[in-house]
Amino acid sequence: MLKLLRPAVTRVLTPLGRALARGGVSPNAVTAIGTLGVAAGALGFYPRGELFWGTLVVGLFAFADLLDGVLARMLGTGSTWGAFLDSTLDRVGDAAIFSGLILWFVSTGDLLLASVALFCLVAGAVVSYAKARAEGLGLNCDVGLAERPERLVVVLLAALLAGLGVPYALAAGLWLLAVVSAFTAAQRILHVYRQTVPT
Repeated sequence: MLKLLRPAVTRVLTPLGRALARGGVSPNAVTAIGTLGVAAGALGFYPRGELFWGTLVVGLFAFADLLDGVLARMLGTGSTWGAFLDSTLDRVGDAAIFSGLILWFVSTGDLLLASVALFCLVAGAVVSYAKARAEGLGLNCDVGLAERPERLVVVLLAALLAGLGVPYALAAGLWLLAVVSAFTAAQRILHVYRQTVPT
């Protein structure tokens, strides 16, 4: 769904991409710095319950996930290695976000939400892996209600609202994310099944 916003976001990020290109910054460096920033923000703030500031830091560095692509297209340096690095480090960033939340829930004794956050992390990994594995087998798997951008928006918006004191925002966001992630994983598995198993 958020793919529809990508052209508008690209236009917004283009001036920054030009500045980085003039400075000799590579897309892969932007990818790595973005992941380090997300991990530092999530693991530095979330386990202490500082959801507002943690989400601001994570959100800021998460834009690198879009900026590296803009920069690569601008420089004409898009590569298989860059695509692999981007996808791999996305998993690291996701793990840091949910791990930070899980650590906070465990420290407050909320094992139910810790379990829901863990489920979201695993389900999100399955969603991403299903698509990657299918495409590696030469199949189409570009389906699903909640791809990574949607999942990221839900968890960060929920954490931000919780950080602002909105009651039940994080719990509601995580339960919603758990449901849509499971549904998306099922969608992708069924989609591949229909392409590979004769009826």
